[in-house]
Amino acid sequence: MIFIADGTDRLDKFLARVLPDHSRTKLTKIINEEKVLVNGKKAKASLKLEPGMSIELDEPEEAEIHDLSPADIPLDVVYEDEFLLVVNKPRGLASHPAATLKQPSLVNALLGRNITLSGVGESYRPGIVHRLDKETTGLMVVAKTDAAHVSLAKQMESKSAERRYVANVAGEVTEERFKVDAPIGRNKVNRVLMAVDPEGKHALTHCLRVARLEHGTLVAVRLETGRTHQIRVHLRAIGHPVLGDKLYAPKEYAKGELQLHAGYLAFDHPETGERVETYCDPPFDFEGASMVSLELLKSV
Repeated sequence: MIFIADGTDRLDKFLARVLPDHSRTKLTKIINEEKVLVNGKKAKASLKLEPGMSIELDEPEEAEIHDLSPADIPLDVVYEDEFLLVVNKPRGLASHPAATLKQPSLVNALLGRNITLSGVGESYRPGIVHRLDKETTGLMVVAKTDAAHVSLAKQMESKSAERRYVANVAGEVTEERFKVDAPIGRNKVNRVLMAVDPEGKHALTHCLRVARLEHGTLVAVRLETGRTHQIRVHLRAIGHPVLGDKLYAPKEYAKGELQLHAGYLAFDHPETGERVETYCDPPFDFEGASMVSLELLKSV
């Protein structure tokens, strides 16, 4: 396939525009694999195109099919109005469909409620402003309108929206308050995983020790950046992996359910500008759940 640039644009944005049936993530992957030539030369995703430049690549494989069938799944809705809702996502429910996912996701459950969802972003994740890992429990905000989605996404990016977590981690944490300031990038051996990497993106996690438990230590966490798997990677890096973490914890700590919960979420309402604060307790199988409160998470 050969395209001719019709203006000044980044290479990845140009391909996303001329190949709308394929996700930008997928197209960026093709560029990173050096399968795209610009004027006959390999190029980076950030390359700024000029009018008349030739872009050549093999036709990408057919876009993956995602199941967007409505599903009758009860949801714990913490807050809702005509512009957005906040849901307490249960463990085991993926945030959105994936080609490899056989079970319904949060998106399918939302579609089953017969409500309008925003259309910003990928078509397979309507309404989804941010995500939680499948096995992580807790609060997610979902946009019903495009304007609300854009506003909330900007707040997530600027960190004016606040997200705070609790986790049960292996070992005894000795410091009461500490932070992990270590860049995160793709694991160079297993690209599915993330890792602390000097060449990665800046990542900063603030932690508060809450209590010593029978099987580890309860900590509260505040993210200053939002890298993929940030909490799990940072806590593993300092020798305190999250209990039940099948991806990052050593085998002796990976048994049982993932002990990570997003309990606090606050943001400015996209329509009224008023601050919205939401909280939900950890699930019943979360050790030390009775010690977690709104006041605790706001103190991190």
